[in-house]
Parts: sequence; structure tokens; C-alpha cells
Amino acid sequence: MAEYHLNTPLNEEDTRKLKAGDVVYLNGTIYTARDAAHARLVKLLENGEEFPFPIKGSVIYFVGPTPPKPGDPIGSAGPTTSYRMDSYSPTMLKHGSRGMIGKGGRSQEVKDACKEYGGIYFGATGGAGALLGKQIKSAKVIAYPELGPEAVRELTVEEFPVVVVNDTYGNDLYQLGREQFEVKD
Repeated sequence: MAEYHLNTPLNEEDTRKLKAGDVVYLNGTIYTARDAAHARLVKLLENGEEFPFPIKGSVIYFVGPTPPKPGDPIGSAGPTTSYRMDSYSPTMLKHGSRGMIGKGGRSQEVKDACKEYGGIYFGATGGAGALLGKQIKSAKVIAYPELGPEAVRELTVEEFPVVVVNDTYGNDLYQLGREQFEVKD
């Protein structure tokens, strides 16, 4: 397992070198979206309408941050459970997004889309939202402010720590981890 420091937006060369279990520190701009925002974003893509951010090479963080303390750009920013975005993620990848950040396992459809479109599913540590928030240097709402914490935000991150869960080769870190400890007959 390797360690990488990558700048966003990501390209296919970036994602194809990553393997399940690699540690990655992201730098640059990432975007937030949860299920309500994803439903709206996918509809924009399907209708060929204007998108609120450059989707090509984008990394989307599944998070609904808490309000910031005075002087901070964001509050606690821990990942949300990713399977709620499973019906939307393949479309996002097909249109050029390269990465997703969340927690928990993904469907086979999402894993297949990662292979087909050169996408990566990164895991962030659940329960560490306050620490993850410290790696976010700026945050601004760019779409759907009526969704409150689930609005789409543009985040500037420095050394944002994630682990590759699903890579472009069909590997799944959660499955690989289980296989290491399964009792063989």
C-alpha cells in the first residue's frame, strides 16, 4: 500500500495508479453533495443543463457539515454513509467526476462504474469530523442553499486524508480486509 499527495481536479492517470488500501492526501478544490443534492445534480446532467461546478475531474464529498465556530470556515465535516448515493454515482462518474468520499460499502453498480470510468471511492474516517474539518481551509455554498447543511459547497482542502476503498480495477478494501482474516479449511 502506497501513499500519495494529489491535487484536484483528478485525471485518469491519477486514479489509475491508485489501489485499494492506498492512503491519499487531497489538495485543492472538492465539492460536497448528499442524496438530495445528488438527485438534483443528476437531473441537470440528464437534461444537459448548466452544472454548478466543473464536473470533469471533480471529487465529491458526501458530507453535511455542522455550522462553523466564529473564525472557522466550516464545522465538523465527517463523512455520511455512501450507499444513499449509489443510484446517482454511476451517472456522476460517466459525466467525468473522478472521486467520491464517504464511509461504508458501495454497490456493485458503483464498483463497476469506477472500473469503467476511471473513478475512485475514497473512505474518510467516520467519527473524525472535527479533525477532518481542520483540513478544510475555505467553504462556500455554491448551489441549493435551501438544503442547509446538505447544500452543495465548494471546499478548499489541504492534505485531506482519505483511503482508497474501491479502485479502478474492481478491488474493494473492505472485502480484501475480510479475506485476510477468513479461516481457510
